[in-house]
Amino acid sequence: MKVPPGLLRLALAGIVPYEPGKPIEEVQRELGLDRVVKLASNEGPYGPFPRALEALERAEGELNRYPDGGAYRLRAALAELHAVEFDEIAVGSGADAIIDGLSQAVLEPGNEVVHGWPSFPSYGIYARKLGAQAVKVPLRNDRYDLDALLDAVTERTKLVYVCHPNNPTGTMNTRAELDTYFERVPDHVLTVLDQAYFEYIDDPDYADGIVEYFKAGRSVLVLRTFSKIYGLAGLRVGYGVGPAEIVIALAKTRRAFDLTTPAQEAALASLDFPAELERRRRVNSECRSELVRVLTDAGYRVVGPAVGNFVFVDLGEDAQPLFEALLREGVIVRPLAAFGAPHAIRITVGTHEEHEFLAEALGRVRTAAAAS
Repeated sequence: MKVPPGLLRLALAGIVPYEPGKPIEEVQRELGLDRVVKLASNEGPYGPFPRALEALERAEGELNRYPDGGAYRLRAALAELHAVEFDEIAVGSGADAIIDGLSQAVLEPGNEVVHGWPSFPSYGIYARKLGAQAVKVPLRNDRYDLDALLDAVTERTKLVYVCHPNNPTGTMNTRAELDTYFERVPDHVLTVLDQAYFEYIDDPDYADGIVEYFKAGRSVLVLRTFSKIYGLAGLRVGYGVGPAEIVIALAKTRRAFDLTTPAQEAALASLDFPAELERRRRVNSECRSELVRVLTDAGYRVVGPAVGNFVFVDLGEDAQPLFEALLREGVIVRPLAAFGAPHAIRITVGTHEEHEFLAEALGRVRTAAAAS
């Protein structure tokens, strides 16, 4: 059956949907592999906190009921954690849902968003869905060029995204650079400071967007997530801290009941465990250094310094052949054409055992390449 002419919106014509990393089961099924290691999607290598698992078990008995549509307890706990008002907390099915909802709340055809490139594709995808323009500003030395970002702002600009640290390069901007940016950004712009990897970072020059910019009165929405260090990627819980007027608008664009009861309960149970966060942060730092050594020893250029739970490998040539070769060896990494970097791959920090598996796979790939 044919779709009637003109049924689909013209704004969708040139959009390439976001393509997630391959699931382990799919690779095992397609390639007949017994073991597959996934280092593609920046998930934490560890599962949920013990109390989150307990909360999930308790929530099973309430699955016949719709979840709390307003996520009251979770929002109240996050407001207390960050010492902000309840109506300054927005929640959604992952930080990506906040980006989607914000785009719907703010953008109209002819508006613009500005973001760095290569960077997280959703910034531009959601804008273009609504007929807005995504202005991509090239990185400088593999980091967000905040001066160039400001130069790209026009009277049509509604949103400026700062991915901090940047996904996929893993690099950050200094506090002084961000301070200068917020001093200069025009009043008609809302800045979205994406800090999805905030809990991993121990660099003293890394700014806390909530404390240092939102509470200082800047026009900013700061994004955080439970998908990374908290080990809840499969439940999809993200949140934003920003002006109450923005939070109210996000409630209007948010899908009803988008945060399930298990997701809310697990996120709530994950709060207030600073010792476990610190342990995971420390282990990630150690394993990130190990991963960089594995890749450097194999002859690859790792961009840095990376500060999150992933690294960016610049191959200087089409990265698809290496991605496919590693896939055949049972290692899933992330090719980055969709992120604007077809010459690179992104590799998530894993465990020591997973890094050994990667090193062995890289060795076999290099041997095969030398023999061909």
